[in-house]
Amino acid sequence: MNPLNSLLALPQAEKQGRGLEHTPKEIAQQPQTWLSTYDVFRQQRQKILQFLQATGIASDPVTRPTVFLVGAGTSDYIGRSLAQLLRRCWQCEVLAVPSTDLLTHTREFLLEERPYLWISFSRSGESPEGIAVLERGLKNYPCIHHLIVNCNPDSPMLRLIGGRKQALGIVLPEAAHDNGLAMTSSFSNMVIFGHCLAHFEDLDSYRVILGRLVQAGTGFIEVAGVKAEELADGDFSAICFIGSGPLKAVATESALKVLELTGGKVRTMSESALGLRHGPMAALDCRTLLVAFLSGDEQIRAYELDLLKEIGRKKLAAQRVVVAPNSITPGYAENVLTVEANFADDYRPPLDVIFGQLLGLFFSLRHGLKPDCPSPTGAISRVVQDVRIHA
Repeated sequence: MNPLNSLLALPQAEKQGRGLEHTPKEIAQQPQTWLSTYDVFRQQRQKILQFLQATGIASDPVTRPTVFLVGAGTSDYIGRSLAQLLRRCWQCEVLAVPSTDLLTHTREFLLEERPYLWISFSRSGESPEGIAVLERGLKNYPCIHHLIVNCNPDSPMLRLIGGRKQALGIVLPEAAHDNGLAMTSSFSNMVIFGHCLAHFEDLDSYRVILGRLVQAGTGFIEVAGVKAEELADGDFSAICFIGSGPLKAVATESALKVLELTGGKVRTMSESALGLRHGPMAALDCRTLLVAFLSGDEQIRAYELDLLKEIGRKKLAAQRVVVAPNSITPGYAENVLTVEANFADDYRPPLDVIFGQLLGLFFSLRHGLKPDCPSPTGAISRVVQDVRIHA
């Protein structure tokens, strides 16, 4: 049986005892939940369309707002996964701005006389920084439009915006509201919602892409689970993830997933393929697993393959694993996982990140931890605590 399915088939009492009640299920369910998120968007499309038109997104390109994609941690990486796609589809400036930066440097990010749309992503809507940033924006900058995307119907952020004309709140399907510590379903579903936003004027064209994503994801989970369990049995002390463009966001999120789910027992890092040479490569050693999310664009991939070849020639990593939309010439990596991605890199984050999530899950078990609550010291928690907000 596939190792992920084996975890799902465990007796309920054993799942609870081993901290496996939520995380495996929340990883496995993702492709089907993406369809539910699409339905949420489709059902509320008219309301979303009217709101986006009010922000000026559909107006003359010269007068369109600057869009901030706001979130902390994984929710920030959602924005990084979407910025390139939204910029291209909306033809305006789109920036992923961490709420942790926006809270401390609000004035520095804003230019006078510029229209803004802030799209805030949050699983629970309970992040202290996210709430404080939203409160400050509503109070001090009343002309800013706010779109809040949460997975929690009781989100404090949704209560904050109330019935304000300048704001709109959307709640994703209940299944996307992860109960485990690590964000998995919530990450990929909020990215899918972002894809829908990018295509708000031609939603049917995105439905075709989504169908391919769901099909690819269903198959990819099977092979990725087998490989992740196999690698977790290896003698690796660190994992380095690399990717380019939106796949760099996947690398960053994958690094965080392994770090969270192993309670920091496995060191992780992430970089772009071209950025790794500029210093970070010094961290690679004979116990490092290198995971590369390869671009489907031939020119971009050429740079990534050059890096993989160099790492192999210099023997800088114990093993190289490649996730790619088609096969590669032998010799660049010891392991190749193929994703059926007959679409642009911009749409791949919900699909590719599944491998990073599964690595986190199986490495967590390898280190004797409980994936649903992998931080026995309480160093991290499902919702960030003890953040004092200074006026």
